[in-house]
Amino acid sequence: MLEHLNRAMEHIERRLDQEIDVAELARIAMTSEYHFRRLFSTLAGMPLSDYVRRRRLTVAGAEVLDGGRTLLDIAVSYGYTSGEAFARAFRAMHGVGPGEARREGAALISQPRMSFRLIVEGSSSMEYRIVEKPEFRIIGKKARVPLIYLGVNPHIAEFIRGLGTETVERITALTAKDPLGIVSVTDDFSPNREEGSELDYWHAVVAREDAVVPDDLDVLHVPAGTWAVFTNRGPYPQALQEMWGETYSQWFPSNPYETRPGPEILRTSFVPGTGDAEAELWLPVSRAVRADG
Repeated sequence: MLEHLNRAMEHIERRLDQEIDVAELARIAMTSEYHFRRLFSTLAGMPLSDYVRRRRLTVAGAEVLDGGRTLLDIAVSYGYTSGEAFARAFRAMHGVGPGEARREGAALISQPRMSFRLIVEGSSSMEYRIVEKPEFRIIGKKARVPLIYLGVNPHIAEFIRGLGTETVERITALTAKDPLGIVSVTDDFSPNREEGSELDYWHAVVAREDAVVPDDLDVLHVPAGTWAVFTNRGPYPQALQEMWGETYSQWFPSNPYETRPGPEILRTSFVPGTGDAEAELWLPVSRAVRADG
């Protein structure tokens, strides 16, 4: 799959001065648009839209310094509707306006071209299982919070603290067996999953079939489907965040599955007397349909 992903990256480079169709990039990468966006943002550490913008402004910056075309011509070539819009974007990335950069020969910021390769870690293996799960309900309390990639999300921590012991106990009593107990559920992300964008966070359970939903709790109905379930143990929260990254950098490129829309479920239990946690990550997946070569 990485070969096809790199072909998509080459397609971006050829069309920096044209409209870039994400659906076409996904076709070149032989995957769905949903999975392409998710895979790219995880591997690259930034949303696809940010990468394209930064590459355009990098190439535009070289043209600004070259002095061969007017600033307005350059702006229009790279998709900006006015010189003012181009100047704002240029300054946001380079720290200087295009006119000033041209006059003074300023040093500019460069976004390198990206390509992807698989690094195989021989010292450990990733534990996973594939589960075909009938439709189920997630029952608990939810909040709309900003997405934070590194460290503990303080908005989620504050939300959980405010629930109270009695509410958490009532939610826990509704649990099914797989996964068992309280889980963290994330859903309804922005398409690019950029840091600071909002998502739904659930402190909830995957409920047993006969569970009756109390009026003060939220419910999410999840259709039947396939799930990839990953497990690991390590320092909290670093090991959990690394597991998310490894599923996309190592597991998906090596296995015939891709992500599909749906909630992402994390069950975490802390190991007494340590700073470690055992985690089980449920990701909604579908069988990838890829042509040979």
